Amino acid sequence: MKIKIIRVAKGGSKWADQAVEQWMRRIQNRLPTEEIRIKPSPDRGSIEQRRKEESRRVLNLVQPGDRLVVLDERGVDISTEELSDWLQNSMNSSTKRILFAIGGPFGHDPEIRTKAWKTLRLSSMVLNHELARVILVEQIYRAYTLIWGGSYHH
Repeated sequence: MKIKIIRVAKGGSKWADQAVEQWMRRIQNRLPTEEIRIKPSPDRGSIEQRRKEESRRVLNLVQPGDRLVVLDERGVDISTEELSDWLQNSMNSSTKRILFAIGGPFGHDPEIRTKAWKTLRLSSMVLNHELARVILVEQIYRAYTLIWGGSYHH
């Protein structure tokens, strides 16, 4: 199984890029993980139009058999153990890829949430895009150590 983190963003910031790289390096041998960056829609048009366009570009990356997890403050709160269960369940059902989608400045279009396998909330508060991606990658690593028996998770 592979994990792809799709993020709608202008570009990274050095501190977040370094943190994400660190966690991804730790997990690569056991769970291939990569990030895909989609540029936000131009500043023309309504916010709704921009959200719809960005969500359409994310959905274009979803292939049959993929599981799409949308990060959104309206999603479910889960523990690291539950995230580990999601990953294990996906591996057991021969899922080829799990795609985690982090929305742009104005979030996701409602349509993408209806097409998602799961909608996940990292916090009740809206998080900075860079902080959200760092938290997500660290939690994927932590959850996966529960599966393969690493000592990282306490």
